[in-house]
Amino acid sequence: MAQVLPVVLPPLSLTAMPESPSPQNKVSPNELNQLNESIQESQENEDTLKNMYLTFRLGKEDYGIEIRYVTEIVGMQKITEVPDMPVFVKGVVNLRGQVIPVLDMRLRFNMESREYDERTCIIVVNIGGSQVGLVVDTVNEVRNIEDDQISPPPKAAGADSAQYIQGMGKVGEQVIILLEGQRLLRESDAAALGF
Repeated sequence: MAQVLPVVLPPLSLTAMPESPSPQNKVSPNELNQLNESIQESQENEDTLKNMYLTFRLGKEDYGIEIRYVTEIVGMQKITEVPDMPVFVKGVVNLRGQVIPVLDMRLRFNMESREYDERTCIIVVNIGGSQVGLVVDTVNEVRNIEDDQISPPPKAAGADSAQYIQGMGKVGEQVIILLEGQRLLRESDAAALGF
C-alpha cells in the first residue's frame, strides 16, 4: 500500500493579510503540483482513499472533504458570470475545454465574502458525476483522519448548515469540520446548474 505523506502549505494569517499579498503568500505551481500528486497517489489505491481528506481553510476554520470526491486543485481562473444563478454560484470556468460551475464556499455557508487573493484556490470535485469547482481561501494538506477521531456534528447546528457536515475531525488540539461531499448541492441547486 502506497504511503501518502501530507503536504503542508505555510500557514497564512487572514487577520494580518496584507493588501497585496507578498510573493511568499502566493500558492506556487509547485505546491499545487505536490497536492495534486498526493491526491492522485491516494486515488490510485482504493485502500488509501479511506479516511483521507483534503483540508482547506475558510475564514478562521479548517474544513475537510473526502479525497475520493476531489479531482484536482487549481489556482484562480477567470470566472465567467452566468445570470440568474444562486448567489453562491460565482459563474463558470473553462478548465482544459470543460466548462464547470464554480461555487464560492464562503457564500455557500453564509459567511462574509472576501476578495480573492493569491492563496485563493479552486478545488475541483465530482458531485453526482458532475465536475464542480469550490472556491476556498487556501488549501492546507491531504490528511488521514481515522474513524475514531471523528465525532458527529453538533446538534446545535442549524438545519441548513448541519446538512453539509459529515462530522468533526479531531487532530491533536485542532478540530476540522468534515463536509459531506454529496450534500454540497441541494436538488434545487443541482437543477439550477443543469445537473
